[in-house]
Amino acid sequence: MTESTKSATLTFDGKSLELPMFSPTAGPDVIDIRKLYAQGGVFTYDPGFTSTASCDSTITYIDGGKGELLHRGYPIDQLAGQSHYLEVCYLLLYGALPTAAQLEEFETTITRHTMIHEQMHNFFRGFRRDAHPMAIMVGVVGAMAAFYHDSTDINDPTQREIASHRLIAKMPTIAAMAYKYSIGQPFVYPRNDLDYAANFLHMCFSVPAEQYEVNPIVSRAMDRIFTLHADHEQNASTSTVRLASSSGANPFACIAAGIACLWGPAHGGANQACLEMLKEIGAVDRIPEFIERAKDKNDPFRLMGFGHRVYKNTDPRAKVLKESADEVLELLGVEDNPLLQVAKELERIALEDPYFIEKKLFPNVDFYSGIIFEALGFPTSMFTPIFALSRTVGWVSQWKEMIADPQNKIGRPRQLYLGETARDYIDVENR
Repeated sequence: MTESTKSATLTFDGKSLELPMFSPTAGPDVIDIRKLYAQGGVFTYDPGFTSTASCDSTITYIDGGKGELLHRGYPIDQLAGQSHYLEVCYLLLYGALPTAAQLEEFETTITRHTMIHEQMHNFFRGFRRDAHPMAIMVGVVGAMAAFYHDSTDINDPTQREIASHRLIAKMPTIAAMAYKYSIGQPFVYPRNDLDYAANFLHMCFSVPAEQYEVNPIVSRAMDRIFTLHADHEQNASTSTVRLASSSGANPFACIAAGIACLWGPAHGGANQACLEMLKEIGAVDRIPEFIERAKDKNDPFRLMGFGHRVYKNTDPRAKVLKESADEVLELLGVEDNPLLQVAKELERIALEDPYFIEKKLFPNVDFYSGIIFEALGFPTSMFTPIFALSRTVGWVSQWKEMIADPQNKIGRPRQLYLGETARDYIDVENR
């Protein structure tokens, strides 16, 4: 962190405190309140941490007003359009785009770590068949610490590196196995001759009786989905990973905590909610009815997949994914799928309707990823697991950055206590 060059004065109860201020390379200045309690005897109150920086980071930057998302300074549209997921993984992990030799070595390392310990197959079979794939992923990823003892020492840089590679490499295998288990099909082993996205699709859709031929357009769309979800600054699940890791927990436990947080419908379940909304609409001729309901402030109905909490303009990820969605739908067709017909018409209306344009309710990344998943034949229960495997590299990068930070200390938020003050215990017969 750079030296403070200015300060803010906080005045209360006749006291005045000088609080240091820091200027980031991008974004608003921050006021350093770390000594506020020691010097002033007060806390700040910020539910949801909407105005609080919990750390400093060099990985990802978001400007919601501009609709900008940068990974290590590179715009997301350039990365998704010109790069591919494993190259972006390298960028997030190490801070720079790799040379050709570095990329080849990294891809080889990840490819050769995709298999999981054979005994973990028995762990999967301990779950009920109707268990949600996210429930299985939380359990299996957390249990990796019981299988890979040589990469749980967070104080050893080599073990941290091995754990990082293992998580990125094995998460698609775990997600695919969770899917196969939920539909009663045999597990499909990874193949080293396929790239990251194609390998995942093969593990999900291939069966012993018939090989699944991965279409390059479909594989490219999946790779873009992975890339566009790789990291998103200090969101709820990333903050969960950081908080868990601040206690010194092993990396597998920390990532399992992130998966559990992502499972929440307010976070990782948005694209699933979008598909459920399309099912509720049901048919193209019912869209005007739901558009009017969305405009009615007194109606609880909300159009899912439009607008974004952070991006006050367009979601930069959505622009890229729309192109892939169009390619996939052209390849697979929408004529036989009422949901996709509704989605395409709803998108057209939203991009032309003055109400949506004025409110900046443009289709977001969840809208387009949900469409692609539906077109590929994934059940809605798999939408969030795919999000989790995409976000793993972001979690791991943030975890590595935090562990190496000399300012790292265990997270311990304060509270505004509104309960009872001290009172004496009363014996049960006198209550």
